[in-house]
Amino acid sequence: MRLENIGVNYLENPAVKRRTRWIRLGLALAGAVLLGDAVALMGMGLFSLGITLPGCIGIAFLLLALCWDGVTRWRKTDRQRQLLWRAGWVAFSAWLVTVGVFFYDIRSGMGVPVPAGTSVKAIVILGSGTPNCEASPTLIARLDQGLMQAQRWPEAKLVVSGGQDFGLRCVEADIMADYLVSRGVASDRVIREGRSTSTEENLLFSRRLLEGQGVDAGKAIVVVTSDFHVRRAVGIAGKAGFSEAFGVGAGTPLYLRFNAWLREYFAAISSWVLREY
Repeated sequence: MRLENIGVNYLENPAVKRRTRWIRLGLALAGAVLLGDAVALMGMGLFSLGITLPGCIGIAFLLLALCWDGVTRWRKTDRQRQLLWRAGWVAFSAWLVTVGVFFYDIRSGMGVPVPAGTSVKAIVILGSGTPNCEASPTLIARLDQGLMQAQRWPEAKLVVSGGQDFGLRCVEADIMADYLVSRGVASDRVIREGRSTSTEENLLFSRRLLEGQGVDAGKAIVVVTSDFHVRRAVGIAGKAGFSEAFGVGAGTPLYLRFNAWLREYFAAISSWVLREY
């Protein structure tokens, strides 16, 4: 039998036809959901690897559903192609398993209550981006959590840490400070750190500003960030020179949660490679 006929005969098998219909439907549905999620979030001005990667996977799934028969004929006529095809799906499946393990693990590191009686000298609120120069829902959640911590420790300084987003004129620290002041926090209590572009810089620059205000980095501080980000942020805080950092997590909006967790997956790998903690 000629090689080019192998794929054709395979596709004509009734059992294969039924299985193919379900595979294509599953790919199309998964692709539509992933792409729709990415488009919706990007339409809100949100861009990150946790958003664009699912969008790209969605496009790949949709194309594969559309061209399934052609791809099947292509791979069935060459053994090396068949092995490459299987290796690709094994690698993708293995990657999904690591993501799943990370998601499961991240739930156990979303912050613990600061022990009663702890004398907190500073509260550092980390930025999370300001699309269209406005506080995003994720950032608002962090700021609201920061307000709660500020009420618990009324003598603590508040550092709002966030630089200038790419393509924007506004500085995130200014937006954060204005939000807190408009809700009753004294302006002289707020320290603005507006140069950072990463979590490492957030905490390193914040420590320097606090030391300039006479706050000892060896004393207890609270780091306020999103729940999924707490563990890494506390680790980086230790590397940045804070001897006793407690992480407090703010809830992540449900519509953004898994995108944010996926972004954190890659950020955790990057931090480990760069030895940020």
